[in-house]
Amino acid sequence: MGLGHPTLRPGGWTRLGLFPGSPLSHSPPGPGLPARPPLSPSPQPGWLEPGTLPEEPWACRPTGLGAPTKLWVTVRRCRATMLSLKLPQLLRVHQVFWEDGIMSGYRRPTSSARDCVLSSFQMTNETVNIWTHFLPTWYFVWRLLALAGGPGFRAEPYHRPLLVFLLPACLYPFASCCAHTFSSMSPRARHICYFLDYGALSLYSLGCAFPYAAYSMPASWLHSRLHQLFVPAAALNSFLCTGLSCYSRFPELESPALSKVLRTTAFAYPFLFDNLPLFYRLGLCWDRGPSCGQEALSADHSYHLLCALLTGFLFASHLPERLAPGRFDYIGHSHQLFHICAVLGTHFQLEAVLADMGSRRAWLATQEPPLGLAGTVATLGLAVAGNLLIIAAFTSSLFRAPSTCPLLHGGPLEGGMKARQQ
Repeated sequence: MGLGHPTLRPGGWTRLGLFPGSPLSHSPPGPGLPARPPLSPSPQPGWLEPGTLPEEPWACRPTGLGAPTKLWVTVRRCRATMLSLKLPQLLRVHQVFWEDGIMSGYRRPTSSARDCVLSSFQMTNETVNIWTHFLPTWYFVWRLLALAGGPGFRAEPYHRPLLVFLLPACLYPFASCCAHTFSSMSPRARHICYFLDYGALSLYSLGCAFPYAAYSMPASWLHSRLHQLFVPAAALNSFLCTGLSCYSRFPELESPALSKVLRTTAFAYPFLFDNLPLFYRLGLCWDRGPSCGQEALSADHSYHLLCALLTGFLFASHLPERLAPGRFDYIGHSHQLFHICAVLGTHFQLEAVLADMGSRRAWLATQEPPLGLAGTVATLGLAVAGNLLIIAAFTSSLFRAPSTCPLLHGGPLEGGMKARQQ
């Protein structure tokens, strides 16, 4: 049922709450009331031109339309102030160095540090990359503090390898977050940021070796030559990982396929080496189930290996954005999924290490640890120093390069562009 025609109520208001003579009232003004002024293109008192703010006191008083009140004026002014804060401009693929299948959402390659930080709150093709590693950083810091704050945890040597693992587990997502945030400051800064990112990943691969050597070794491998050299070999692998991954950035423009192979190899090899004990135990227990005894693997080990497999696949394939270029520029491209799988893999890896610590503790308590405190500190110190020296060497080569070097420009060479489009 309709509302019908508005009728005059006591006090001069209609049944619809409209004052007679207002622009929305269709009834003639009542006796003794002034006629409604005719509509005209010129602004009337109480009316505002689009995009203007009232300056006279009468503009803040309600009129026939419930026109701007003081609250409305305040909202308009706050909105104008917010819009005056300019976010960094986004560019398209032909304007900057580009990634396969990502067509838009690029930041200016000469952004200031302030613009880089602001861009993390703006939707670009790096925003999700930044946050998918910034937030997990604090999750792993919380796990580290919670475990280290337990009664007697730090004082007991049995827990030391776990703490050594958690330090680079907190470091690598933070380094990745910083690299994605500040990589658009300049082409040189982009390379240096990712050099540091690769170094943090290399130290993480070394950190994984400590709990595996302490808690996850097969019984038949204990005190073998491989067991004794497992952590030192992982330290050497971290040097290889950092060196090869940093070098892979140099042929990236002329030969992107070679660059991808080198970088994938740099990270796949340390992963395969670190997980040799798990692969061996998995092979032993494939058909034996619970009767496997000390070699039984928790389900978290399987989840970790599955996440690692997905991480490697996403990193190497650039799917799904290669199938639909431009569709996944902001959300859903492979590097974002790669970050999520990597973080989930680290979470399951931590849970698996804790499971091995608990289930094998009584048995491992009778065994001598592969590395004492002095050996652990020496190995970590040498690994950190060696990786920093490798990063410094590649950084120095960037500063010595002539200004015409393709690496120091935002766009790929013509040959590299053609290779990437094929």
